[in-house]
Amino acid sequence: MINDSHPLVSTQWLEDHLDAPDVRILDATYFMPDAERDGRAEYEASHIPGARYFDIDDVADSRSSLPHMLPPVEKFISRVRAMGIGDGHRVIVYDTHGIFSAPRVWWMFRLFGKQDVAVLDGGMKKWIAEGRAVEDMPPIVRDRHLTARRNAAMVKDVTQVAAVSKLGGAQIVDARSSERFKGDVPEARDELRSGRIPGSKNVYYGDLLNDDGTMKGLDDLRAIFDGAGIDLSKPTITTCGSGVTACILSLAMARLGHKQNAVYDGSWSEWGMYNDLKVETG
Repeated sequence: MINDSHPLVSTQWLEDHLDAPDVRILDATYFMPDAERDGRAEYEASHIPGARYFDIDDVADSRSSLPHMLPPVEKFISRVRAMGIGDGHRVIVYDTHGIFSAPRVWWMFRLFGKQDVAVLDGGMKKWIAEGRAVEDMPPIVRDRHLTARRNAAMVKDVTQVAAVSKLGGAQIVDARSSERFKGDVPEARDELRSGRIPGSKNVYYGDLLNDDGTMKGLDDLRAIFDGAGIDLSKPTITTCGSGVTACILSLAMARLGHKQNAVYDGSWSEWGMYNDLKVETG
């Protein structure tokens, strides 16, 4: 079953459904700029059979100076149709790390109205560790019709986040490490200040994951959010460095049944840039 409350599938489930005519697999591997690795090149060298490559820097708003911002709905439809994904398909997204960038694509599909989408728990890391099949051949793709509609409630811009930071109305949860959240270390990009959005709380995305790249169980996830002072009955805005790992928090909260969740798309790449936006440290 794939839906909002069951957004993960196991490696065994995917292997059992590799040949299902309604399943489409996406490799959404993304590397930070300083990693000096190329997600597309690694996909072309080895991927789960039948997988297409989803580049979050390509399926993005090319008009924005910020990294991999949400594209207009027309561009999303065009790119996804070209991958052979359409109405009636079940979409499974994975990445090389385990769970890192795949939730960003899961969130994008849901934002544009496709609910039958899930993340591969443990990703390529677990798939390879278990000795499952890989290939280097590109799939045969046919353009398919896709219906999409943008759900504006699932994304927030800087003005909306600034209003929440000042006036309340939702919880802001930051997925970055505690050192970055506290402003104890400099940001990788020189133009960004260190610190956090005033009033935000911290749940480091890595704490939600096991060593094998899978996501922790529901009891452990609930305890982590409770320990960070997050009330899962209240609206939440997730944020991070550039809108990628924030989606890991959103994925975890979806598993816990949390419905009122949005991602701050610009995240710290935007907030940390502007001196007129207040910053907290410590």
